[in-house]
Amino acid sequence: MALIVFVALYVMASIAIGLYAARRVSTSADYVIAGRHLPMHMTVATVFATWFGSETVLGIPATFLKEGAGGIVADPFGAALCLVLVGLFFARPLYRMQLLTIGDFFRRKYGPVVEFVVSLCICASYLGWVSAQIIALGLVFNILSAGAISVQIGMCAGLAIVLLYTIAGGMWSVALTDFFQMTIIGIGLIIVVFVVAGLVGGPGVVIAHAAANGKFNILPSLSTGAIFAFLGALLTMGFGSIPQQDVFQRVMSAKNETVAARGTIIGGCLYFCFAMIPIFLAYSANLIDAKATGELMAKDSQRILPFLILNHTHLIVQIIFFGALLSAIMSTASATLLAPAVLFAENIIRPRRPELADRTLLLIIRVCVLVFAAIVLTLALNSSMSIFKMVENAYKVTLTGAFVPLAAGVFWRRANTQGALLSSGVGIATWLMFEVLALYGFAPMPPQLAGFFAACAGMMIGGYAYPAASDSAASSETGTGSEGRVEAPHP
Repeated sequence: MALIVFVALYVMASIAIGLYAARRVSTSADYVIAGRHLPMHMTVATVFATWFGSETVLGIPATFLKEGAGGIVADPFGAALCLVLVGLFFARPLYRMQLLTIGDFFRRKYGPVVEFVVSLCICASYLGWVSAQIIALGLVFNILSAGAISVQIGMCAGLAIVLLYTIAGGMWSVALTDFFQMTIIGIGLIIVVFVVAGLVGGPGVVIAHAAANGKFNILPSLSTGAIFAFLGALLTMGFGSIPQQDVFQRVMSAKNETVAARGTIIGGCLYFCFAMIPIFLAYSANLIDAKATGELMAKDSQRILPFLILNHTHLIVQIIFFGALLSAIMSTASATLLAPAVLFAENIIRPRRPELADRTLLLIIRVCVLVFAAIVLTLALNSSMSIFKMVENAYKVTLTGAFVPLAAGVFWRRANTQGALLSSGVGIATWLMFEVLALYGFAPMPPQLAGFFAACAGMMIGGYAYPAASDSAASSETGTGSEGRVEAPHP
């Protein structure tokens, strides 16, 4: 009972912080990118907290126990790679463009048709990621209540909590709650890992046992199939997460381009380091109670870490752990609810209603958050896929349909509208075709990797067969879009 009370107090504190932040919202730019005012510590916090979600605490450790490091190439290795690449190569040129959404880049570089197609791809990619967070919220409430709250009711309640402050304050609420939640995650997990390490005789015992059982073997065997599988997993998150609105929002919310670049890199490095802690904890559970861990592996491996904490630690440690767990899930859920709603409103609806006033656009974005929440809740309630797989699969869409047009648009002068359309269309079609072939046992390479190669070929063909697009995407001189839409102002 005490655990539930403390968790409830934590949830109320998060809601209060989010609603307080909503007082800063007066324009759509405030709501979408926090008015471009976030300092370094808040930029780092919101990058870290957004990516440190349910899959990091529940999905990755369960996958590691089954498959070792080779099974988690996509996340955290690919996920951290994405953030470092964004900070090193994409943050500065995109920040200088003073855009509101990632979809605005595609409009500026390639025109409204590419903007529409790619924005739809990016919005679709969020369905699996957000659904995974909602499922995790339901799972946590079910565990905390000892089964009194069903997973389905827990999903609805968790989503309602996140919706409350996300709809109210947008990026300002997300940023302030992320900073609070990152603090809880960092301090909480460090305390928990020290306690659990004491139960198994120290970190060295866990690491030695994992190494002896081959759990750290990450590199593939020297066969074509194994290498393709490794590349497919790494690029799915490493490249596929780059053209995402949540990453772009954090870049554009920073107070200057240096903060945008360095904050993303630091956030990515912190994410990778802290992602190791749940892995350590879950493997420790296997040493502390091998029988129970084995039973949970057979039934629902995502419950291993909560089971360890509830049955082998003190109440204070339980409060700290579940506070950190809820922080991780809620921060990711709020960010991933906001991102596709913003993208849909700004790049799907607004081009067809250019006369919309800013206040009306702000209302539409909030309605889109609500509608998107209803869609992902429906998917979550009807999904049987693991949290880790839901998140990994989400980025196959953007790897095959959005990454190549983004990278080429930033770095290749021959990139043009025809190449972007060909890249996106051929990439997605090839991916889907290989997914179907895989169902019949024909899988020469991971479907998303085949789609990525096809997307690269499509961009090359279009780039050399048609004249290059104007290089306006590389310029930061213009402050308006091709349809007269005002981009986010520079402070």
